[in-house]
Amino acid sequence: MVVITCQADLTITEKSGYDITTIAAGANLFSEANKFVQSGKNLIVLIDTSMAKNFGRLTSLKRQMFKANNSVVFVLGTQQPKTFAITAKHEFVEQKLANVIGIIPGKSKLNEYVLFSGHYDHLGIGKAVNNDSIYNGANDDAAGTTAMIMLAKYFKAKNDNERTLVFVAFTAEEVGGFGAQYCSRQFNPDQVMAMFNIEMIGTESKWGKNSAYITGFEKTDMGKILQNNLEGTGFNFYPDPYTDQNLFYRSDNATLARLGVPAHTISTSKMDSEPNYHKVSDEIGTLDMENMAMIIKAIALSSKGIISGKETPSRVNVAGLK
Repeated sequence: MVVITCQADLTITEKSGYDITTIAAGANLFSEANKFVQSGKNLIVLIDTSMAKNFGRLTSLKRQMFKANNSVVFVLGTQQPKTFAITAKHEFVEQKLANVIGIIPGKSKLNEYVLFSGHYDHLGIGKAVNNDSIYNGANDDAAGTTAMIMLAKYFKAKNDNERTLVFVAFTAEEVGGFGAQYCSRQFNPDQVMAMFNIEMIGTESKWGKNSAYITGFEKTDMGKILQNNLEGTGFNFYPDPYTDQNLFYRSDNATLARLGVPAHTISTSKMDSEPNYHKVSDEIGTLDMENMAMIIKAIALSSKGIISGKETPSRVNVAGLK
């Protein structure tokens, strides 16, 4: 059972007035679950047991419930009980956190924005493993933050961007993407032409060196634009091979993507076999610096048409998307 709520103490019975609905086998778990969370309704959602492998990842939907009034309970099972009682207790602690932002104003298209981002938070201090309790997050996402900083230095030195470039180190990604949510809401989404969110590029992708994937590749033509600008370099951007994990709506690009912005995450992380993911072993010694440099260079080269204002990616179709 996963309870998504902003109530500290929640008790639900069959008399509480919660509607009961289902997510059937074969459906897109994360897409359907997100619609229920965003519905504004109090719901109990029965989920087919064929989705057990990814059921626990539904906890990430808490990022969509910031100060929301409704509650959604996901239950792994298909049999609707005649009577039930569900009790959930949560502790909420308010923290003051900050994004770090730098801007290079555009020369001729000042109010058209291109964002480059990575998140600088990780898991902090946790359960010790071999007397090591510090979760450094070298790949997740110091690698992406490093890429963002290097790109800022590169484009500042070039000093020929026609569109305004915004470089953001997000906070609070790991606890719900709250830094990105706040930052994204400071923009008119119609003025954001593209977003390059960079997440976990410190290891080789499943295709080896000189490659990375783009989440939500099929949702806009941004990936095709980037790849066309890399012709002859030997570097390849591929569609996200881990679509069952809903990565497009799990990272810091999600808020703007839901508003129609061609906002994508670039990554190399092998989400089915990344040995150091969310572990104390995610340290700098595990990163392939040479390959990282190739990826950062590829992002710089592939984005040139978007930055110059000569190329504009298509928008995400948000029809029916909550």
